[in-house]
Amino acid sequence: MSRLQTDTVTPMVREIDLDEVVPLALEGMTAPADNVVLDIPEALPMVAADKGLLERAVANVIENALKYSPDGKPVLVAASTTADQVQLRVVDRGPGVPDEAKDRIFEPFQRYGDAPRGAGVGLGLAVARGFTEAMGGTLAAEDTPGGGLTMVLALRLVPGRPQTSPGLPAAATN
Repeated sequence: MSRLQTDTVTPMVREIDLDEVVPLALEGMTAPADNVVLDIPEALPMVAADKGLLERAVANVIENALKYSPDGKPVLVAASTTADQVQLRVVDRGPGVPDEAKDRIFEPFQRYGDAPRGAGVGLGLAVARGFTEAMGGTLAAEDTPGGGLTMVLALRLVPGRPQTSPGLPAAATN
């Protein structure tokens, strides 16, 4: 955290496939990932990211979602593209966070409300946002329709590469 606060984190940004990094993040988590559903299309474009920083950021966000999700309600991890970025959404069905507290959950040593047992000291989301921003991306919280919290991790597409749409061969999009 101190390296993030002093801007001394130097990411090694390369072309990365999210469908390779997200499973690695699940393997590296301290919480069991058996209550996580993945929807990461293989046809997603590559993103510009540091593999290690991205893996840790994704693991921290998913672990947080698992802590707040009720039993029997899986956490959904889904990815999609917009015009110039790939968005990874981590969706939980927990109690959610009021709008006025959404930015505070990313501050070091902060937890919202009655944190569940074993919720840690409140560094996971601060580190995840710091790593994401160091790679030129964003991490934000929004309401999950029907209740819960959705964390949206957005990374820029690799510049200069042709983009494909899921389900279409590359030649069909040129």
